[in-house]
Amino acid sequence: MSAERAGAKPKRQGRRNRSTAVPLGEALRRLTGSLGITGKLTEYEILTRWDGIVGEQIARVTTAERIDHGILYVGVRSAPWRNELTMRRLEILELVHRAVGRKVVREIRFR
Repeated sequence: MSAERAGAKPKRQGRRNRSTAVPLGEALRRLTGSLGITGKLTEYEILTRWDGIVGEQIARVTTAERIDHGILYVGVRSAPWRNELTMRRLEILELVHRAVGRKVVREIRFR
């Protein structure tokens, strides 16, 4: 007599074991890592979060334009501000690294 005839419930196919479940954030990190796009996504995050990273005052006079080979290019509205930000380059670089949790940018160029 088979298990079905004896009143036992048949096993479901495709049912996931809950002990192997992975949080969504971790699954996305694994996926982006396997696709090799983690660095590009982090660069995009810096550009989109620029205002929050550097604060309101600096954000009013700058625009994070692009990141190319580890160099962050930032447009600045005036020469005096460009000089000020050039002197504060290391401070801003540290803010960027802290915001994304890793060192993606090695240099900032204000233009």
